[in-house]
Amino acid sequence: MNDPLKILQRTFGYDSFRPTQKDVIDSILEGNDTLAIMPTGGGKSLCYQLPALMFDGLTIVVSPLISLMQDQVRQLKAAGVNAVVMNSTLTPQEYEENRYQVLSGDAKLVYLAPETLLQPRTLELLALTDVSCLTIDEAHCISQWGHDFRPEYRQLADVRGRFPNAVCVALTATATPRVREDIAQSLDMAQNAQFVASFDRPNLFLKAQPKDTAFNQLLAFINQVEGDSGIVYCSTRKTTESVAQKLEKRGFRVRAYHAGLSTDQRQKNQDMFIRDDLDIIVATVAFGMGIDKPDVRWVVRYDMPQSIESFYQEVGRAGRDGLPAECLLLYGGQDLSTIEFHISQKSQSEQRVARQQLNHMRAFAETHGCRRRPLLAYFGEETAEEGCGHCDNCLDPPEVVDLTEQAQKLLSCIYRTGQRFGLNHVIDVLRGSTAERIVRNGHDKVSTHGIGKDWDAQLWRALGRQLLQAGLVKQDGQYGGYSLTADAGAVLKGEKTFEGRMPKPKQSKSKRRRQKQVADLSPQEAELFELLRAKRKELADDKGVPPYVVFSDRTLREICQQLPQDLSAFSQIHGVGAKKLSTYGELFIDVVQSHRA
Repeated sequence: MNDPLKILQRTFGYDSFRPTQKDVIDSILEGNDTLAIMPTGGGKSLCYQLPALMFDGLTIVVSPLISLMQDQVRQLKAAGVNAVVMNSTLTPQEYEENRYQVLSGDAKLVYLAPETLLQPRTLELLALTDVSCLTIDEAHCISQWGHDFRPEYRQLADVRGRFPNAVCVALTATATPRVREDIAQSLDMAQNAQFVASFDRPNLFLKAQPKDTAFNQLLAFINQVEGDSGIVYCSTRKTTESVAQKLEKRGFRVRAYHAGLSTDQRQKNQDMFIRDDLDIIVATVAFGMGIDKPDVRWVVRYDMPQSIESFYQEVGRAGRDGLPAECLLLYGGQDLSTIEFHISQKSQSEQRVARQQLNHMRAFAETHGCRRRPLLAYFGEETAEEGCGHCDNCLDPPEVVDLTEQAQKLLSCIYRTGQRFGLNHVIDVLRGSTAERIVRNGHDKVSTHGIGKDWDAQLWRALGRQLLQAGLVKQDGQYGGYSLTADAGAVLKGEKTFEGRMPKPKQSKSKRRRQKQVADLSPQEAELFELLRAKRKELADDKGVPPYVVFSDRTLREICQQLPQDLSAFSQIHGVGAKKLSTYGELFIDVVQSHRA
């Protein structure tokens, strides 16, 4: 079969290609070295998996994480494609079995970590095969300008020279123009074709909130999406454990994931999440790379990440099935101070790059306008759209008001109290507190004591965060004390105004959930959906695979809406290829018919 579309339909059960997929696949099939930049959820894996089925020889796939390899191989085998993985997790017997499949030509794809590929015995094995394609996934790891540079990835250019007749394919979800150029040069892709898909994911609702009481903000968000699969990303192990424990005490099905856990425990927690035995995973940033769980309905970033690339990769793990998903960033002054401290430990050249990345991240978090504009602009993509309708600022534009007088009071109080106390202490002085610590430090005698009684503490904290974000104050990274910057003088003297946002009352649940409701089913369809989910879980547990390997949520929703009564009708459902039709078709049709009876 030489028609890519027919292979797409018969093997993978999809009616059409996603944007850019067809162009990338055509380029690869024409023998062009190809660089593809496609957002998470954009269908990168299909770009090399489908050509692998059309090539005569073997396709090598280089991937940085074992979890990605295992996930990809599981899904390919479920679709009837023979693929193998070769890494350190294999027993000697498993290694030999997979080695035989590679040598015999039975395996169409072999997944390898870069370290495994560089081993002499691996190179000797591959030299005995007909390699048609060398695919390098997560190719941003090649570039020193990327957010996840890995030195071993640089050596892949030498490996490529061992297979001069193989097409070279490099793919990644996030890469600036500078990173793209570095990837192409490193791989010596002189004749390369470059394809950059739109980074816009309209199904992701983007939202950012300054931290007030971070856990309570998280809890309020999760209560809106209760029962859906979600990920909470934290920057430290300590925060990860703390958040997971608090959520577990409140009855949520949740586990933590970080490098401080044993390998077995991390694997167990990850497996529980992807097999729907957990609803929530609270994790440090490594979790999720390459995991194709398509039905993650929400992602929360509990604190400010260091770069747009990291943030976009993390939130991109939501809504990979194309259905609506929600993404929330919580950020605060302490986050910025912590990042600045870590940046200061780097070399001068690294500091420049890191501060540029942080400035872009701050611009996204602090914008009063559409959140998609700064995000897409970072990746070199412009949008003329005034209101996207898929972010908090567009759905409910913030009101910007003149807060110069209040800013002067707060800045003056920081100065009068010695520029070494935390924001809460300064606010207590402003509001006239006579607590023991205030009196002990003599702050009940300063001229700013009690001049801020007209505002409650929440409003002053909101203003303090905005002054920090605007660069008028800074916070000590170790002790948290606030002090003025050189820019504060102009505001204090009345030479410059300060405009900011007043905190808004909480929105109604219906307004916050507007996007999610687009994908909701009728009561009858929702009842059938739960029955189908139960059948999917039963079959998945029996085979020892994640439920989405059987069928995605999108497939189940379409079954609920189409109500197929025979295999012919079932074959028209999204995600139902020939292998899955024969394996699962009758079983799911029985559920549909029983529900209708």
